Amino acid sequence: MTNSWKYDRAKDAIDKRIEEVETVEIVDYKRDMSLESIPTAKAYRVDGAHMYADIQNLEEILATTDSEGERCHKRALRFLNLHQRAVHRILDRCDARRVDFHNQHLHSLVTKPYGTDGEKKRICRAVSIGKLIMDVLAETGDDDEDIPNAKVRIGIDNGLTLAVNNGRNGNREPLFLGSPANLAAKLASNWTAEGIFLTNAARKAAGLTEVEAGKEGTSPLSADEIAQCQSEAKLNVDKDEIVKEWRKDNEDNPIGAFEFSRPTPPLRNLNISALTPGNSRRMEAVCVYADIDGFTKFVADHIGKNAEDVVRCFHVIRSELDRALSSDFGGRRIRFIGDCIHGLLMEGTAHSTDDEETVSTATLCSGALRSSFDLALERLKANGIATAGLGLAIGLEFGPMTVTRLGMQGSRVRCSVSRGVLASETEQCRCNGTETALGQKAYDAGNSAVRKLFGKSRKISDLDYDLAVDSLAADGDKVAKAATVAAYSVSAPAMAKASEQPFRPYLEPVAG
Repeated sequence: MTNSWKYDRAKDAIDKRIEEVETVEIVDYKRDMSLESIPTAKAYRVDGAHMYADIQNLEEILATTDSEGERCHKRALRFLNLHQRAVHRILDRCDARRVDFHNQHLHSLVTKPYGTDGEKKRICRAVSIGKLIMDVLAETGDDDEDIPNAKVRIGIDNGLTLAVNNGRNGNREPLFLGSPANLAAKLASNWTAEGIFLTNAARKAAGLTEVEAGKEGTSPLSADEIAQCQSEAKLNVDKDEIVKEWRKDNEDNPIGAFEFSRPTPPLRNLNISALTPGNSRRMEAVCVYADIDGFTKFVADHIGKNAEDVVRCFHVIRSELDRALSSDFGGRRIRFIGDCIHGLLMEGTAHSTDDEETVSTATLCSGALRSSFDLALERLKANGIATAGLGLAIGLEFGPMTVTRLGMQGSRVRCSVSRGVLASETEQCRCNGTETALGQKAYDAGNSAVRKLFGKSRKISDLDYDLAVDSLAADGDKVAKAATVAAYSVSAPAMAKASEQPFRPYLEPVAG
């Protein structure tokens, strides 16, 4: 591995991915269709109520100690594990689908009753489930382990999304693309007050009073509105039942202590599927968040008449970002979160991390991600596939990182949580579709070449691979210099072979 990006290598990989989705099938989701293991070149149009539940006090848990040591990581992971178990039980009992549980963000979906006639009931059911989650998580802390109850905020929207395959190599689960999922996520995460929040479209469909435009995120449902939804939904389970079952399950199947060991770089060799609370990983690394900017609008613009291009773009771009991170730079994808890739990258040994090299490699990697993204758009466009309006926002942060799997036995989900993970997500959120941002810890851990490149704002526009490697190498960065040498080494074998031939001077032929 040379920690370098090459145009031809990326182009070949992208063109292969484009071939895989040359023909795409879009079908309407119907009663009790399976959403498991959706083929790469297929997608379902799904009408449903999307609910995001955000745990608001995870950052407080991680900040309870001055230094970010094992204690605060173990406490944060136990906090998430206890609450994930409770939510898993709620969704199972209420016939809702867990789409994703990424650290403090839960995305779930209500599809029943089916069809447009069931819209009101789906939304009311989502509200009722959200209220049940809030009530249960208010009682699922652990006094013995000093684990607090969770503070929860719920966001809900309803409508049409595209269900596609999320994940690769045995980690396949459905992912839902479209405005309803995105708007529900924003309502849950863009503010901090607890409560249940609906878009005006969802309020209207559920028979609830609409609020002033732009105030959906600051106007929670009233107790009477929640009660109205609960009366409509008629859930067959209550808080006390769930809490009782949850406590019994924890007694019968205790989580056990979280134990950390350190992985050996490159992290791409880390087998996440083998991890458990007692077999978790912890190391100093860079966390990468790379989000496809403008994708929600792109889906909304094409979901009606050109949904095939949504699937093509999504598959090609996401696959290439994963390849550049793991194959070119030895990083490890933790998971895809919608149209965002979350990964980790580390340089060093099994015993220690080389902080400067890790930040330098991450900087080159971020440039490679943008070069791969730009090339993917170019190749998609050359094949007649729509790409207008798409960009890439990248956030990086350095620090102690964890990797494990949480939740119920047989249904564990990948988890990497730390202050640096939350910070890298924040850095990505302050970028538009052409920008890359470096967190303060990474900026401080990097060398002078990295700090000069990013400047005092710790943010730079249009940082592709060539700019990253040339700028760092010019200022003495050894990782960039090694990548530059590797780029020229491609022609070295041919040059060496030529040098082995005997010297034969050119002799001008004699006339006559």
